[in-house]
Parts: sequence; structure tokens; C-alpha cells
Amino acid sequence: MLESMGSLTGSPWIYAVVALSVLLDVFLPVLPSGVLVITAATAAAAGTTATATSVANAADQVPREVPSLLVLVLCAATASVLGDLVAYRLAWRGGDRFDRAIAKSRRLTSAQARLGTALSRGGGTLVVIARFAPAGRSVVSLAAGAAHRKVKEFLPWSALAGVAWAGYSVGLGYFGGQWLGATWVGAAVSVFALAGAGALAAYVMRRPTPSPAPETA
Repeated sequence: MLESMGSLTGSPWIYAVVALSVLLDVFLPVLPSGVLVITAATAAAAGTTATATSVANAADQVPREVPSLLVLVLCAATASVLGDLVAYRLAWRGGDRFDRAIAKSRRLTSAQARLGTALSRGGGTLVVIARFAPAGRSVVSLAAGAAHRKVKEFLPWSALAGVAWAGYSVGLGYFGGQWLGATWVGAAVSVFALAGAGALAAYVMRRPTPSPAPETA
């Protein structure tokens, strides 16, 4: 399968599939968008190795392979931000029914409170961390919209989160393929590394927000 994906990395279809998967997984977190990005990057590593062995001049591989990786990162990051904004706008316009649904979800209510505090202080690292956590992107995007946070507060952090996640995922797949071989072993190790980052991000998100210290007279 890696070989067949390797033949698609230079085709617009692989980018379209990656973009669609990343766009939709804000609503369907079960979609394996991260696995797909890693597999495509691992296939790009396989293409680089094949080019290096078949072309006498190794410099010829740079214009053939590097654009594939850059476009893959761009597609994944752009689709991530667009998906965040769609979820954000839907929650913004959700009305009383959506607000009641938010209130019934302890996870969404907690995220909404923590996100509001973080954004009001000018720090949206929670948005970046949540991008790596399972379903964290969905929770934060919906919470930001339901809380009617300003788009100028949310969008820059969503963009940073999308670039960080896309770059990390593509880097895992590509360098994993280079160091461990462009096989299922390399792809599996890269996927486990992505899952490890997700578990750490989920742990950070579950930690209670520390109470502010009381003011002294």
C-alpha cells in the first residue's frame, strides 16, 4: 500500500484526500486523518529513496520531492483551520438549543471556561495543545464559537495549531521513513509517536486550571 501511495504523492488526488479527511475530522474525530498524513509522508520518503538510488545526480531529487512535502503540510494545515472555522461558526450560530447541549457536556463546559480565560489573557496555547489531543480540536472549536469569542482571538491560534500539527505529522512520517525504512514499521512507529503526543496533550487538557492566588493587602 505504501508503494501505491508513493505513486500518488505527486498527484493532486492525494492532497485532496488528505485535505478532505482533515477538514471533516473536526466533526468525525474517528477519521484517521493523522494516520493518512503520516502514511503519505512515509510514501514521500520512499519516493526520495527510490530517486536517490536511480538517479546519478542526487540533486535531482530535491525539486521532485520537497514540493510534495510542502504541499502536503499546506493542505493539512489549511484544511485544519477551515474545519476549525466551520465548527466555530456553527457553534456561534447554534442558538439556545446548542447552548443547552453545551451545558449538558461537562467536557465542553470545562473547555469553554478554560478557553475563555486563556484567550482573554492573550494566550491561546490551549488551542494548539488541543489540536494534538483526540477530539480536542472539536471541543475547543465548538467551545470558542459557543462562547462567542472574537474570531481575531481564535483564528491566529487555530492557524498556529494547524501548522504545528501538520508539520509534526508530516515530519514524523517522512523522517520515520528515512530512518526506519519506508515500510509499515516506519509508518507504525510514526503513528505511535503521534498517538503519544495526543495522549500528552489530552493529559494537559484534563488538568484543572489553577486558582488565582489571593491578593494581599
